[in-house]
Amino acid sequence: MNNRGRATGNNFRVFSGLSFALCVLFILLVLAFNFSCTKQPASVVWLDELGPQFAVSGWGETQANKSIDGNPLTIAGKVYERGLGTHAEGMYRIKLDGKATRFTAFAGIDDEIKGNERASVEFIVSARDKNNVTQTLWKSGVMKAGQPAAELNVALKGFLSLDLMVSDAGNGNAYDHADWCEAKIEYGGSKPEPVKPYASQPYVLTPLPGPEPRINGAKVFGLRPGSPFLFTIAATGERPMTFAAEGLPAGLKLDSSTGHITGVIDKAGTYNVTLIAKNEHGLAERNLRIEVGDKILLTPQMGWNSWNCWGCSVTDENVRQSARAMVEKGLINYGWTYINIDDCWHGERDPKTGEIRSNEKFPDMKALADYIHSLGLKIGLYTDCGPKTCAGYAGSEGHEEQDIMTYAKWGYDYVKIDWCYCEGKDPKVAYKIFGDAIKKAPRDIVFSICNWGQQNPWEWGEIVGGNSWRTTGDITDSWSSMSRIGFGQAGLARYAGPGHWNDPDMLVVGNVGWGPNLHPANLTPDEQYTHISLWCLLDAPLLIGCPIEQIDDFTMGLLTNVEVLEVNQDPLGRQADRIVEGEGYQVWAKEMEDGSKAVGLFNLDAYDHKTIRVDFEALGLGGGSLRVRDLWRQKDLGTFDGHFEAEVAPHGVILIRILSQ
Repeated sequence: MNNRGRATGNNFRVFSGLSFALCVLFILLVLAFNFSCTKQPASVVWLDELGPQFAVSGWGETQANKSIDGNPLTIAGKVYERGLGTHAEGMYRIKLDGKATRFTAFAGIDDEIKGNERASVEFIVSARDKNNVTQTLWKSGVMKAGQPAAELNVALKGFLSLDLMVSDAGNGNAYDHADWCEAKIEYGGSKPEPVKPYASQPYVLTPLPGPEPRINGAKVFGLRPGSPFLFTIAATGERPMTFAAEGLPAGLKLDSSTGHITGVIDKAGTYNVTLIAKNEHGLAERNLRIEVGDKILLTPQMGWNSWNCWGCSVTDENVRQSARAMVEKGLINYGWTYINIDDCWHGERDPKTGEIRSNEKFPDMKALADYIHSLGLKIGLYTDCGPKTCAGYAGSEGHEEQDIMTYAKWGYDYVKIDWCYCEGKDPKVAYKIFGDAIKKAPRDIVFSICNWGQQNPWEWGEIVGGNSWRTTGDITDSWSSMSRIGFGQAGLARYAGPGHWNDPDMLVVGNVGWGPNLHPANLTPDEQYTHISLWCLLDAPLLIGCPIEQIDDFTMGLLTNVEVLEVNQDPLGRQADRIVEGEGYQVWAKEMEDGSKAVGLFNLDAYDHKTIRVDFEALGLGGGSLRVRDLWRQKDLGTFDGHFEAEVAPHGVILIRILSQ
């Protein structure tokens, strides 16, 4: 028994040892399993680490860990250490690999513009999945200055890109200083990367003109009986070139070497004239309809304005330089006509008569007008409804008729009237005073109303005598500003027509800067093609905002495409309207005098090419086979049955004309 007892004890000890070892092994296995199954802490990347330079901002430049104005990020009194300060319309796209897990942030309007009632934004977070479907993950709703930050926490698993957007909440982007604070992405796979917005290098689509004559510009011209007549036959082709005009009404004469038609027509009526241009390569003819009656500016004005380049630093010599360059570079041969001085030319009034004088930068306003006229161009200037101009010079309040008569005496053809220091005034009353004075003037003066779209001037601008009226605030050379203003013209087409035009502000191509330091426009080449295409479709006044003497080949191509300019100068004067609005794209169309349609296919996405389609039935053209012409390339694309579609670059356009075969 003792032997058995000893054996049993030994076996028990062996069993106990094995049990202990097995238990330890089991525990280790369980711990290993639990460790392998436990979710690892996600990696984190902060939005400011990805780089502010990749953000699209509607104004200024996005800042890392600072507001758009460079101050500490502060929302409703709370200061945040990290984040991005940007501005509506804003956009930031981030590449993901499907393994990012979460985006968190606090979003709101920065306190640096606290108390400003115009500031309002909406923050929007969306993401794109593996099927290329975009989903909206979060919206803040409309946010105002002083409102506490909105906290967001959105899941990202399975998404391949993330879009952080700041909209202007529908009231324009003035003072929309927006902050993404403490913004970070948690991820488990590859580190998220910012996506750079698409931007091509400058490319010229406009073919160079041939050596043979071609007559361009407006096909119809309006003036009042007894007003001085000045019209330059716009013609491209090799020089020397001679000009003729058959059927000129009594009172007009033509300079055959310059193509300048001058004089006075006393009798109202319609006069059909045949213009002729001839050089050693051939001869060109074109009809011009002269309407003598109570309407002027029968096609939108084309010219130059000093403000977007020189601002308040403008001088007499700046104006003369751009006028000479308009002739020497050949813009005059495409119908560009007006040379307009904006703010900052005014001096003091004569203490006895109250007549306005120019300041030392403009020694002789009449001599300047005479010089511009000698080049075959027209000249305009600027004043304000209030006691002061926007830059603080003498305004026209109390001197409205006197100033108009002074401008007429000097020989000016155009006046832009601003709306600074006019608080409490009724614009319909204030502008009618100018309109009545212009009717009394001894020469035709184009009347440009500039009250920034307040109180809907498109509804009353023609009634008070206006020839064009600003529909918006001032444009800047950013995609956000240009696109918001241009595409915001939807619904206004019925207010425009020959003699009265909606004005979405001047062109921001070439070198701009609001003086005296200039920079190339902050629009990509594709965005500049969109800008010119849209303004031409809108029958907008085309006023160049850069020094013409500094224009490069790319900008010249934008401004000298005869088929594109014909869309703007079409005698029917039918402004385009939006036909299709899809996700990130729009289609606009305009009826032309010959029954064709000018159509713009616009890609509003900053990152991706889009295939955009327009159905002929949506244009009122039926579903048959029609010819399509690319206007920028001046090239037929072929005949198409029922619809046309094309791939369009980010922020780019395809501008076409659809014609019967």
